[in-house]
Amino acid sequence: MKYKTLDFSKIKTWSVKGRYDLVRIDNMASPATDPVPNWSNPDFDDLCDRVRKARASGSPVIFSMGGHVIKSGLSRYIIEMMKNGTITHVSGNGSVSIHDFELAYNGGTSEDVPTAIEDGSFGMWEETGRMMNEAINKGASLGMGYGESLAVYIGQNPELFPYKEDCVLYQAYVNNVPATYHIALGTDIIHQHPICSMGAIGAASGVDFKRYCESVSRLDGGVFMNFGSGVIGPEVFLKALSISRNLGYDVFRITTANFDLIDLGDYKRKLTYDDPHYYYRPRKNIVNRPVSRGGKGFHFCVDHRISVPNLYKKTLG
Repeated sequence: MKYKTLDFSKIKTWSVKGRYDLVRIDNMASPATDPVPNWSNPDFDDLCDRVRKARASGSPVIFSMGGHVIKSGLSRYIIEMMKNGTITHVSGNGSVSIHDFELAYNGGTSEDVPTAIEDGSFGMWEETGRMMNEAINKGASLGMGYGESLAVYIGQNPELFPYKEDCVLYQAYVNNVPATYHIALGTDIIHQHPICSMGAIGAASGVDFKRYCESVSRLDGGVFMNFGSGVIGPEVFLKALSISRNLGYDVFRITTANFDLIDLGDYKRKLTYDDPHYYYRPRKNIVNRPVSRGGKGFHFCVDHRISVPNLYKKTLG
């Protein structure tokens, strides 16, 4: 052979039981009991008004996120917004699905990476890797999407998932809300497991992409919000938007919003190539380019633990 590959069948895994987790199910925020942090922002009020109008007119509201939304203990807010009809589609990268899945079966997630990487134990969790890959492998063989495969697996094995009521992807499935996951191969810990099938992951994520594109194709009059996904979220959205317009869908009167800890200042000003902000994908792919022919784009520099509870509170009713 001209090129060599490593033999993953020899990879050692460890049980997740007894692992120290940085995020626990008993520390998750609850809409029913936790006070909503004070946050006054006129642009955010405008966005929430647009979300309410979108749902009143039957237009989609897509909630895109990175893994830190789940790690911030905000799953219950997302679930409640799906149940009350505010969110019509949830999307994320692979880390979102992993943290969500681990909380559902283990009650904890997010290992201490700096120490685990030193001995090669980082991400080598037998239960997480085996169950998720088993679910995806089976689901892909049946033509299912990535998120759907995991949700069906949880539903078929309820005894293994005592915390499934707080699982975003499972609650999306039972409430008929698409939950799609857009995977970059080699970026997630389940790709390290000996039974991982990259073909199955690619096939299942490919189904999710087409489902995501269907939601984006109906986004005229709707709202797209991205919480903390710096690469996958904005890149997938831009491609789905281009596909929708290519196929003749009128997707121009849209509202977009990006939530992150990066302060962009005047995010509408034209940038030159020597400005580092030019290369920040959410600014280009979410806030500015998609609304060049109509609609409005927002950027909010704020912690998810402030923005998500306020989104829940201010879009009710």
